[in-house]
Amino acid sequence: MIFKNLILYTVISVVSIPVFGQVTIDLYDGSVPNSRNSEVVEVSPAANDGTPRVSGVTRPQIIAFLPEKDNNTGKAAIIFPGGGYSVLAIDHEGYAIAKRLNEEGISAFVVKYRLPSDKIMEDKSIGPLQDAQRAIQLVRERAAEWGISTNEIGIVGSSAGGHLASTLGTHYQKALIPNPKNTSLRPDFMLLLYPVISMDPVITHKGSQVNLLGVSPSASQITNFSNDKQVSDDTPPTFIVHAKDDKVVPIANSERFRDALTSHHVPVKLLVYDEGGHGFGLNNKTTTDQWFDHFMEWFKTID
Repeated sequence: MIFKNLILYTVISVVSIPVFGQVTIDLYDGSVPNSRNSEVVEVSPAANDGTPRVSGVTRPQIIAFLPEKDNNTGKAAIIFPGGGYSVLAIDHEGYAIAKRLNEEGISAFVVKYRLPSDKIMEDKSIGPLQDAQRAIQLVRERAAEWGISTNEIGIVGSSAGGHLASTLGTHYQKALIPNPKNTSLRPDFMLLLYPVISMDPVITHKGSQVNLLGVSPSASQITNFSNDKQVSDDTPPTFIVHAKDDKVVPIANSERFRDALTSHHVPVKLLVYDEGGHGFGLNNKTTTDQWFDHFMEWFKTID
């Protein structure tokens, strides 16, 4: 296994940092676009409940979780953990979801993306989206290597990661990264958990808005990054999960996105829980109902 990993590193620039037996890959082969020199250092502080978090990312990466070959469906999902654009809740909103997708034969790629910061970026408002675009570009261009169908690659995002995912799903036509092969940056489906959708001050998550756009965003920035206002007929089919009692990201975010998708005749399902609050990841502890089962049922309808 070590010898195989060394060969893999040489051929495809894999970084030998195993996570739960998986492989971590640099998003960019060379310099990272829209970056500036800084002394920021990546750290992994634990939350109050001991859950792993990541911050200070300057070297964006993906962690590949690949199913067994005999269980591989050819489908894939790229996962963007949340954290208010200030940290990455990379365990329960990243690795745990990836493992669950693997059980269904779906390849999963957890993205350790750069968090918006003037210290490390020339333009912090587009930094996360650049990494998101590069993630889907990389997976699509290497799909054959992983046994993935190029037209069955979707995205998953939680909270602010849901904002990033929905931004990718509505802003894919303009590449913010080099794209010499004109690789499609459009996801084939979206799964959004309690997502930040709008930058409208009435319903947005203020921390995410400030971290991404600053304390005084312009009207055009608010509109551009309010993804309910960027929906088109070609926006990917979307499954959304949200709790009514979410005090961090109001459910109005998901409702606005659902309504916009519906008005453009895009397949959409909003699964609403009466309770659950915010940030529950795979398991809403207030119910025995499993949203993932509903997602898989819906997923079969968009094949």
